[in-house]
Amino acid sequence: MRNPAGILTRRALTATVAAGVGLATLASSALVSPARAADDPLKVGFIYVGPVGDFGWSYQHDQGRQAIEAEFGDAVETTYVESVPEGADAERVLNQLAAGGHDLIFATSFGFMNSTIKTARKFPDVMFEHATGYKRADNVATYAARFYEGRYVIGIIAGMMTETNTIGYIASVPIPEVVRGINAFTQGLRSVNPEANVKVIWVNSWYDPGKEREAAETLFAQGADVLTQHTDSPAPVQVAEEKGIYAFGQASDMSQFGPNAHLTAIVDDWHGYYIDRTRAVMDGTWESTDTWGGLDSGMVAISDYNPILPPEVVDAAEDARKAIEAGELHPLAGPLMDQVGQVVVAEGEVPDDAALLSMDWFVQGVLGQVPK
Repeated sequence: MRNPAGILTRRALTATVAAGVGLATLASSALVSPARAADDPLKVGFIYVGPVGDFGWSYQHDQGRQAIEAEFGDAVETTYVESVPEGADAERVLNQLAAGGHDLIFATSFGFMNSTIKTARKFPDVMFEHATGYKRADNVATYAARFYEGRYVIGIIAGMMTETNTIGYIASVPIPEVVRGINAFTQGLRSVNPEANVKVIWVNSWYDPGKEREAAETLFAQGADVLTQHTDSPAPVQVAEEKGIYAFGQASDMSQFGPNAHLTAIVDDWHGYYIDRTRAVMDGTWESTDTWGGLDSGMVAISDYNPILPPEVVDAAEDARKAIEAGELHPLAGPLMDQVGQVVVAEGEVPDDAALLSMDWFVQGVLGQVPK
């Protein structure tokens, strides 16, 4: 495997960064990526906010990386760096990947946004892709998935399966993506069970199994008999299995961690997008774009339903999924009222993407506040 500019590859690079040593030596002295010969493999780099073994967000992105390798074989060479904190560390790693001859770099967390933009200015010949962000440049594209569509579907399941009418929600960090998902889940929940409420606990981390477990146990103690999450470890599913309640997986099918508790999961499927964008660099058609795919695109999917679900519950979930895919149902269509009863989205209206991307308020039915 080629190793230009002294950059380490795959797990060796991961281990170096995790150990916190040797970072400076990985970068080229010139802020220009080495030229790639026509017969050299395309170098594709990935930077992850969590470990590839989180079985959630970073795990699914790494499945997409592996899909690139499976599709293109020796024509590509992929590298990843896992567990990179959002901030200065991310900028250093991005610089190292770009200086190490990578032609295409995927930065896969919202908090990598500014670091990606700064690095892209230094390496205009490198193509960057940033997940869930909104800042673009000639060599920076953005991409995300409409996870809130899947959250509406599982909200319906929760509303039909709960007996206590209390649903626990383990939330990561208070950005619009997370708030939007909580609201969509609650709208789905209340579409079939107007008496149900959602209790939210913020753990202020994308991946922290200890905090996620503690939050799940607290919510169970407060009467929740269904747990859902926008965090990346399977800890909440494991707690649900231990307590004899229900749960939903996040980003990937987590049923192995709670075969009785796990009802289904929202699956993030990046395979097609990563293959398409890699091919675009290869054939010279890559452009800076903004992609926001939903259930109809395949970027969001619902995993297999647990056989314990009654047929009428599966039917209700599938009806909603199909209606969303067909554009007949919008999870956040009006009327939407905030927690104090003020109409924010009128009946018959649908919030545009700008409103969705800036959502910082909760709908009725959510107990708890959006941290400021």
